[in-house]
Amino acid sequence: MKKPALDLKAVIMAGGSGTRFWPLSRRRRPKQFLPIAGASTMIRETLERVLPLIPARDVYTVAGARHTASIRRLLPELPPANVLVEPAARNTAPSILLATAVVHRRNPEAVVAVLASDHLIRDRKAFLRQLQAAARTAARREGLVTFGIPPTFPSTGYGYIRFEKDAAFVSAGQTFHPAVEFKEKPALAQARAFLASGDYLWNSGMFLWRPSVFAHKLEEHAPDFFRFWVRILDALKGRSAARLKAVFRDIPALSIDYALMEKAKGTVVLRGDFGWSDVGAWSSLFEVWPADASGNAVQGDVLALSASGNLLHNPGRFTALVGVRDLIVVNTPDALLICAKDQDQRVKEVLDHLARAGRVKPL
Repeated sequence: MKKPALDLKAVIMAGGSGTRFWPLSRRRRPKQFLPIAGASTMIRETLERVLPLIPARDVYTVAGARHTASIRRLLPELPPANVLVEPAARNTAPSILLATAVVHRRNPEAVVAVLASDHLIRDRKAFLRQLQAAARTAARREGLVTFGIPPTFPSTGYGYIRFEKDAAFVSAGQTFHPAVEFKEKPALAQARAFLASGDYLWNSGMFLWRPSVFAHKLEEHAPDFFRFWVRILDALKGRSAARLKAVFRDIPALSIDYALMEKAKGTVVLRGDFGWSDVGAWSSLFEVWPADASGNAVQGDVLALSASGNLLHNPGRFTALVGVRDLIVVNTPDALLICAKDQDQRVKEVLDHLARAGRVKPL
């Protein structure tokens, strides 16, 4: 008997604010709409990465209204109906509920692959191979599927997934493991322990499921969110923007990890060996941008004298770095950022100060 064709849909989460890439990233043009990791914008690279496996008609995006025009301009091949607009920014759980509900109305047994719009994946062929295996596994199982990334250092900026090493199984030519628990960003000592144990992977934030299975897991493990799922389906059925807006007004602003993944039973994880980075802060670009012999990663015309380990973005201007090390320097027409390399997670604090002071323009 011939196997049924895999009905695979991609949902690209494009609502992030990109605050850690200020001043290049702004409210109206966050990092997913910038060519930070390559020649194309990150959201464009995300789409092109999946097109060999998933046609544009089966790709959806989710973002706020202010970013809709940018998405349609950057991804013109997407059907307009696939550019989903969240009525309010309420973290990833509400957005994912909305996108999965849209697919559910069209085919509840399709496979939804939830992907970020601002990740870097260096090995596209390996990614597509593993994505297809994960999708075929999600099509067969009554559980959720996720990617875990092999940790390379004790990161305190990523969540972790503990998995069962001794309960591995092969599906669609790839090795999967039961996910035991999801752990949020740990302290350094705990991150070191995670790395030493060999029982943990980084949480990539990429998930796959059938909408019918997703709904069942919500009902079983996250009943508070299941009632919002029912309301979203009802709003979509009635094509009621007002009812959908009311859902997003009432729904808790939680990540999908807190809302469901940490609670759901039967989740499996596939080790993602495809050169992944979430490009989460300026310092992550040391692994992406070419560097000179002294470890300076630069964009622009730069002369470095006795300078090492610096990251500089100043295109269109000449910059001299003299006797400095481990700095991040980002220059834009209306703002200049200078920070220590190990302090780049604090860039968001700058925006908090600007917002409290009513300084709208640099935001």
